[in-house]
Amino acid sequence: MSVMVSAFDAQRTRTSEKYTTYPPEVLPMFVAEMDALLAEPVRDALVAAVTNGDTGYVGHGRALPEAFADFAAERWSWRVDPDLVRTTTDVSVAAVETLRRVIEPGDQVVVMPPVYPPFWEYVAEAGGSATEVPLLPPTDPGDASSTTAGWRMDLDGVRRAFEDGARTVLLCNPHNPLGLVHPRDELAALARLAAEYDAVVVSDEIHAPLTHADAVFTPFLDSCPVAADLGVALTSASKAWNLAGTKCALLIGASERARAWFDGMPAEVVERTGILGYTASVAAFRAGGPWLASLLAELAANRRTLAERLGEVLPGARYRQPQASYLAWVDLGALPFGDDPAPVLVDRARVALSRGLDFGRQGAGHVRLNFGCSAETLDEALSRLATAR
Repeated sequence: MSVMVSAFDAQRTRTSEKYTTYPPEVLPMFVAEMDALLAEPVRDALVAAVTNGDTGYVGHGRALPEAFADFAAERWSWRVDPDLVRTTTDVSVAAVETLRRVIEPGDQVVVMPPVYPPFWEYVAEAGGSATEVPLLPPTDPGDASSTTAGWRMDLDGVRRAFEDGARTVLLCNPHNPLGLVHPRDELAALARLAAEYDAVVVSDEIHAPLTHADAVFTPFLDSCPVAADLGVALTSASKAWNLAGTKCALLIGASERARAWFDGMPAEVVERTGILGYTASVAAFRAGGPWLASLLAELAANRRTLAERLGEVLPGARYRQPQASYLAWVDLGALPFGDDPAPVLVDRARVALSRGLDFGRQGAGHVRLNFGCSAETLDEALSRLATAR
């Protein structure tokens, strides 16, 4: 049984941003939310909590830190100490509050565009200044079988940023919007470089459970021994199990330095955790594995379909299959849509995609397409996009 529903069925019953931003005739494939049913263990846990009236302020148990530690050990052979795990509202809050502990007002923070648009906002909200060190694009043209593995971090650029005074890196691993899974050797090289300059790496790893079978995810803190002393990882069940609105994320450390950062945060950082998000996250990490496997199989099929058909639908479009996530970074620069194709495609094809320019100036001519949907929905989207030429 598919874990996805029709986007049009979802529009009739759901009230989240994805289904209410555009009129019903527009196919929503922009924001990072899937047209997915809840995993049964998650649904059952939420129903039980509501039935029992367990909807108050979040408690102070260890259920979620222990559930995530077990999941990380089984999934990535990563040993997480539950005592070095904290929870909060979402990864955006986790990022801002961590940055507030590790930077001083005005400090430079390295970001690597094209990257998730709120990264710039996180840095500004924490009082820092974003220093862009763009990812290096693939050197080969690629084809429909290519993955985003050709992209890589510009470590020489990071070194120059450190020489100019930056002391923090806000990393995206896996990298949104590319779906790039940074290899262990590059993460270790970044860690050693950060250690050389006494810098900190804050790693957003929210898409990690969505890593596809042809890639291997490496947690930054586990990439090499030195990484554990200079980093914090941020994650959530929200992307993999479609739980963004339940509001729960994790901050993970691996050192006494990280413990001090966490202990120095206002108590409200933890208190803002949504109890329903906490409940759902425990169920997802503890019992959501079979559902996640089914989801990844459907996403893999959609990833292949997009690779096989996109060039026929939009001749000249370029796309590398993401190694993680359900987000496709599509280069439409060769088509007559200008630097900002997304509004053109809404107008001509009635398909809503994310604007590439929101991810940095490197996004000119690009869109981000969400294929976390049913095969039928993706087929409809491709048919519509064909009319935009």
